[in-house]
Amino acid sequence: MYKHSLWTLMIVAIAFPAMADEAEGPWSGKATLGYLATSGNTENSNLNAAFEVAYAANKWLHEFRAAAISASESDSTTAEAYDLGWRSERNFTETNFLFGRLDWRSDRFSTYEKQFSQTVGYGRRVISGDTHNLSIEVGAGVRQSDLADGSSESELIFRAGANYVWTLSDTSKFKQDLNIEAGEVNTFLESVTAISVSLVGNLSLVASYTVRHNTDVLPATEKTDTFSALSLEYLF
Repeated sequence: MYKHSLWTLMIVAIAFPAMADEAEGPWSGKATLGYLATSGNTENSNLNAAFEVAYAANKWLHEFRAAAISASESDSTTAEAYDLGWRSERNFTETNFLFGRLDWRSDRFSTYEKQFSQTVGYGRRVISGDTHNLSIEVGAGVRQSDLADGSSESELIFRAGANYVWTLSDTSKFKQDLNIEAGEVNTFLESVTAISVSLVGNLSLVASYTVRHNTDVLPATEKTDTFSALSLEYLF
């Protein structure tokens, strides 16, 4: 028999006080929380949480994000990953911008226990509309990695990214993010696909599927990790 705590999270999120006035301002953000527990022949639990905040002023946009994923089966941890990121964007036309970003990743069960990249580059808003929005970016930088066998790597990387949003209706959106960091030793790819449906006010239900792939891994280690999540998201 399956048990889950999604309804409890929904009640907590609805009761969560607003973090900003209704009037638009330079600050915006979102908080996401998802939890699922099952019991029966095996006991499983999955937790994912994320927080993002952005500040926009004049031609600048600054964004900070943090995320965590954890999973266990029969009291044994099967997944544990954390992400931190900072991104600054400087618009020089309505469609073109320059960016700089820092990305830190930690994955207890990956060949790459820690990866830290610093990149700069150029971006363009290819499509800007009420229904479809697409932006792309390309750049270069460096990445430092700590591997599970105790070794470390440092390499130059090429970065490419794309962000697509399809507004399906007044209450639902489809989002696709794609990020690639290609180096001489290893190429890291991350794809995040999500559908969100508004529940009440600033609260939405989000179903997401994340794929992370490293081309060069240690023996007996999988190159690809996937995460499926059902979460509550609160916009502020």
